[in-house]
Amino acid sequence: MSGHVLTFGETMGLFRTTEFGDLADVSGASIGTGGADSNVAIGLARLGVESVWVGRVGSDGLGRRVLRDIRGEGVDVRAIVDPGAPTGLMVKEKRTPHTTRVSFYRAGSAGSRLSPGDIAPELVAGASLVHVTGITASISASARQVVREVIELAVRSGVPVSFDVNHRPSLWRDDDPSELYREIAARADIVFAGEDEAALLTGLPPDDTVSLGRALAAAGRGIAVVKRGAAGSLAWSEGVPIECEAITVPVIDSVGAGDAFVAGFLSAYLRGEGMAACLHLATVAGAFACMGPGDWESMPRIDDIRMLEDNDPVTR
Repeated sequence: MSGHVLTFGETMGLFRTTEFGDLADVSGASIGTGGADSNVAIGLARLGVESVWVGRVGSDGLGRRVLRDIRGEGVDVRAIVDPGAPTGLMVKEKRTPHTTRVSFYRAGSAGSRLSPGDIAPELVAGASLVHVTGITASISASARQVVREVIELAVRSGVPVSFDVNHRPSLWRDDDPSELYREIAARADIVFAGEDEAALLTGLPPDDTVSLGRALAAAGRGIAVVKRGAAGSLAWSEGVPIECEAITVPVIDSVGAGDAFVAGFLSAYLRGEGMAACLHLATVAGAFACMGPGDWESMPRIDDIRMLEDNDPVTR
């Protein structure tokens, strides 16, 4: 493996309630950061893969927090500080011990103003892989154009592209994103999707995972990965489906687990591992991310990987 993995998109401030209940009733919250693209970059960095994240933040405290958190995890941050717009905010509330509701306040945010020219062409051409998400393609017309231009340059430069659909219905209340998702998938070497996302992209029912994987692979340029949460995952490559069971862990917060899964898969893929090994590391990484609060804080480092396979609860 040579070169870095390039990610880009919006990372926001995160307010997370520390009590169960409605926002109208709770009084405590913690402050953090999170965003799908930077989460993947952090997950890769923790697994020993050089990663670069590009994004916009506001000239405010949350923006400084975003840059500090991502840089602090070893990611090469190439940020634009935008004094004309605030850093976006998401709020996570634990309505019950088993349910989380996430609200986004991102209209007119600095991150949504990502524009052509924000990403240096050499960052794309010199990458070992470019990773894009449906979120970045959905937050604004200018960000969508960045996604298209970066993918086009990557394809021309022979750089593989991975695409995580990561559909956010709140960004598409009045429109249908399936055509855009199919356009991006058609240029991607690896496509990641949950069952409902794969159904949205392919038009197939979400309950036949093997058919979804086959159709998703046909929609892209080779590899398709269907994320099924507690039901495990499936990869479709070279006409062959490969399945992996989930790992049962105590779930504290599943937000960010999909990003950890992607980071685990890509780190193994870039080392030349086979599909079974890629799925296994993805599953371990996703399981780790479920066992703590926050978007990225519980993602595993290299030395953590064996912990879920070790029967000894104490390391001496």
